[in-house]
Amino acid sequence: MATPDIIDTLAGIEPGSALDAIRARRLQARDNAQKSYLSLFEPIDASEFSLAERAAVAAFVTGLHGESPVAAFYRDKLAANADGARLIEAIDGEIAGGKTSGPYGSYPAGPLSIENTAGLIYRVSAERKAALGPRLVAALEHAHLLVFRPRDAASADMKALLDAGWSATGIVTFSQLVAFLSFQLRVVSGLRTLAAANA
Repeated sequence: MATPDIIDTLAGIEPGSALDAIRARRLQARDNAQKSYLSLFEPIDASEFSLAERAAVAAFVTGLHGESPVAAFYRDKLAANADGARLIEAIDGEIAGGKTSGPYGSYPAGPLSIENTAGLIYRVSAERKAALGPRLVAALEHAHLLVFRPRDAASADMKALLDAGWSATGIVTFSQLVAFLSFQLRVVSGLRTLAAANA
């Protein structure tokens, strides 16, 4: 059975509705978003980035943005995973510890330096490191960097992932997943706002 369109599901779009018609005008974009979801969350090969790790990172990233149907979806996805029960409490705690606003960070010296903004440099709490394991500790810290301080990302941050056991292929997929979640959150939020305005 084919996986239903994830953005339609999260945005509450019914077949034949006005929003369904709007999305149908951009069929290629709609199809590509669904293909991205499937390749990231229902991959043929998850050996470099396990399904449990994907669900944990997704629950963390979407949870950082606050309560939403998207955050609830990925939290449920994590809970349904074989490793979910032991991870979900730790992820919930890390979401609480990682919530902030952004983006912030520093530009190289020059005219953009006036926009430098200080903010939280997130680190996984010591009491949850054992439950998460080194790979997820590194992943959550890097995901937080990508979400809130992308302009501060440096080669040392990539090395932290490699040192925690991530392969180059796994890091690429991980980065794609974080980028996709940011896109998905914005699209679903926009569609739900449109739906509310037309209700």
